Amino acid sequence: MQKRVLLITGNPGVGKTTVLTRTVHILKEKGYIVGGMISNEAREDGTRVGFEILDLNGQKRGWLAHVNQKTGPMVGKYRVNLGDLEAVGVQAITFAIKNCDIIAIDEIGPMELFSQKFRDATRRALESPKLVIAVVHGKAQDRLINNAKNREDAETITVIPENRDHLSATMVEKAIQFLKTT
Repeated sequence: MQKRVLLITGNPGVGKTTVLTRTVHILKEKGYIVGGMISNEAREDGTRVGFEILDLNGQKRGWLAHVNQKTGPMVGKYRVNLGDLEAVGVQAITFAIKNCDIIAIDEIGPMELFSQKFRDATRRALESPKLVIAVVHGKAQDRLINNAKNREDAETITVIPENRDHLSATMVEKAIQFLKTT
C-alpha cells in the first residue's frame, strides 16, 4: 500500500525539522504546492528562548512558545501562545488541506496539542486524501499521535545522526511515489 502519511520522529535536537524543511524545499523546487506550518527554534545569545511558527504559504509568522510569554499552558520553561498557534499554524494547515498538493505539519507535539483547533485541523489533514508529511514528538503519548502512527497508510521514519543528511532525499522519493499514483 502506498503511504500517504509520512511521520518524522526522533530525539530532541536530532534534526527532524531540518529534514522536513529540506524535504519541503525540494518538493517546491520540483513544482509541488506545499502548505502547512514549520516551527523553528528561536535563540538569543546561543540560548533557546522559544519556537517560532511559519506559515509555508502566506509567510505569516508567530510564536508557538517563548520563555517570556505571559499566559498560556506551560511546557518546560516555555508558555504556549495558543493565539499565534491558531492564527498562523491552524490557518496554514486548513489552507493546505484545501489548496495544496502536500500538507506539512511541524510538529504534532505537547505544545501544539494544547489547542483543540490544532487537533481538529491535524485530524482533518490526516483524514484528507492529501499527502501529509509531519513531525511527531518522539515521546508524547496522545491519542491523535497514536492514531496517526497506527494508520494503515502511514509510515514512521526515525531521524538519527547517521541518516539525517540523506533522509530528505528519501522523503522526497516517497512523496513523489505517492503523488504519481493519485
